Amino acid sequence: MCRVLAYLGPEVPLESLLLTPSNSLVNQALDPEHYPDLQLAGWGFGAWSEHLLTPEAPFVYRRPMPAFYDDNVERTVPSLRASTMLAHVRAAAYNAKAVMVDENCHPFSFDETPWILAQNGDLPGWMLLQRELLPHCEDRYLKQMRGSTDTEFLYVLLLSLLEGDSDQDVRRAIETMIRLISEAMQALDLPALTKLKMALVSPGRIIGVNVGLGHQGETDPAGDWKKLRESGPGTDDFALSMLLEPMYLLMGRPVPRDDASYDFEACGEDEASVAIFASEALTDDAEGWSHVEFGEIVFLERTGDHVSRTVKTLTV
Repeated sequence: MCRVLAYLGPEVPLESLLLTPSNSLVNQALDPEHYPDLQLAGWGFGAWSEHLLTPEAPFVYRRPMPAFYDDNVERTVPSLRASTMLAHVRAAAYNAKAVMVDENCHPFSFDETPWILAQNGDLPGWMLLQRELLPHCEDRYLKQMRGSTDTEFLYVLLLSLLEGDSDQDVRRAIETMIRLISEAMQALDLPALTKLKMALVSPGRIIGVNVGLGHQGETDPAGDWKKLRESGPGTDDFALSMLLEPMYLLMGRPVPRDDASYDFEACGEDEASVAIFASEALTDDAEGWSHVEFGEIVFLERTGDHVSRTVKTLTV
């Protein structure tokens, strides 16, 4: 699966998130801790900063090559700062069917919405499932699709289901999207394990989602992901473990380093000025990181110098 990283807090150098941590996102492309394959199909990020000429809009960068081979990483990233950021490294099948173009790299960003989206997940058979799902999609988002990925289509579907931008609106849209996908699978007899571990980000807000469907399209798959992982790559149990594993969350504060970058240390929520939502902890030992378990949605919001957290269980 792909790797996702979302940040919320005071403006920090982007390299403090993407390059300098011991398990940085760029390092995860080369050596992910919780996934056996390299992330070779591209990478990208969207960032908001007061230092941009249009601070209300994200600076979006996407490139269809491994992050560790991108010569722009060490040229562009150290020049940028961000107070809200969503980044992603993309995994794809190791064959000629994987389409390597900018348009298939995350995050996805459309007009007429404050939200950008990235995920580490998979919606098998999505091109056929569209027969059932397209009636729920709005033309204003469909006409902005440029690539050929399931994630961009899910972005269209989710935006179309949103009735507003409140936490409650997003939660309802996510729950409705899961139900519609499950119903489409049943109607077309296309059940498949579906991973929807995504981050929906707008200025000052992160909404992290850890949800999906089991091998038979069931909405309530269960199991001990660590024990299932022991079965090894290529097995149904291993695939289920990838679905059920948690996402990672740090509530903390930035700590300046001597080289003008930052570390991030965990602290109590009352003192937190930073939140990081990720597929993997940025530190090798994951000390101070908590989990967003399968079936949960987390709402992170920055107000002044404080970041708040609300975790809910999704009903699907």
